[in-house]
Amino acid sequence: MYNSYYEFKFHFLFIYIRIMNKLRRIDLNLLVTLHALLVEKHVSRAAQRLHKSQPAVSHALANLRIIFDDPLLVRRTGKLELTSRANELLPPLTEALHQLGMLIKQPAFDPAQAKRVFRLAMSDYGSRVILPGLVRILRSNAPGIDLQVVQASRTSMLTGVQDGDIDMAFGVFHSPLSDELRTHTLFIEHFVCAADRNTLPKEGGLEKTEWLRRPHVLVAMQSSESNEIENTLHREGVTRRVAMTLPHWGVASRVVENTDLILTAARRSFDLFLEDSPLQLFTPPYPIDPFEFSMAWHSRRESDAGHNWMRRAIIEMLREDGTKEPDE
Repeated sequence: MYNSYYEFKFHFLFIYIRIMNKLRRIDLNLLVTLHALLVEKHVSRAAQRLHKSQPAVSHALANLRIIFDDPLLVRRTGKLELTSRANELLPPLTEALHQLGMLIKQPAFDPAQAKRVFRLAMSDYGSRVILPGLVRILRSNAPGIDLQVVQASRTSMLTGVQDGDIDMAFGVFHSPLSDELRTHTLFIEHFVCAADRNTLPKEGGLEKTEWLRRPHVLVAMQSSESNEIENTLHREGVTRRVAMTLPHWGVASRVVENTDLILTAARRSFDLFLEDSPLQLFTPPYPIDPFEFSMAWHSRRESDAGHNWMRRAIIEMLREDGTKEPDE
């Protein structure tokens, strides 16, 4: 019994300080190691369970014995047994680690019930490749998910992802990128040429000289930006005449119809134009390097279950659609 309130307060403060000093010496790894030791009652098996070395677990056990002021595990008849203190610790320790696991466990994501907005950045080409299939998936499996799609340059896309204004960006992203950005190659794309079939020889293609002589259409957000076609021609030491530069694909194929213009672009750009079209596709006379079309996101999104679901849905959608090959 305490003689005064101040004596009680002083004793309480003394106990509190001792407890806090002990807690400062314990981290989560030590508690996980303690649980494995108490369950396995064997240092080697605990080490295997934790994917640690036996000396590391033995060292942790020595620290735990000091912290709890108890041997915790004692050898009896050739094997380790729990002390009374260890037996008292095991149930609350098991529950505490379970509760902690539930706290940090990634929440489940139910696409059918989800209501949220995803902000995507992509070019007109990316929109043609991704959005039709993605929208069908969302309307069938996740009707509460809305999309906000913006068009921007490659640099602006990555800046938006870095700043958190964009959830995912789609395009051709050349290395190196920021260490915080993640990318996944969705498919390898090839180039083909398109021209009005009435201006082509019967075999369909064009020789290098005639291809260079004809006027060309370029689709690019900025006429000055580098692209795979110009890089190829530069290596070959030749140039073409770009008679028209367009910032989007919507009208590109229409301006080629009934003219001598040639449009060289990614194969998937033409999928919506081939039926009942006067255009004919053919292989470029100069071998243009294919490119990787990728998805980019910030590492901070990787703990977002909804974001993970959306990425997997897009990857799977394009994998199933990956049988398309460039026309010869």
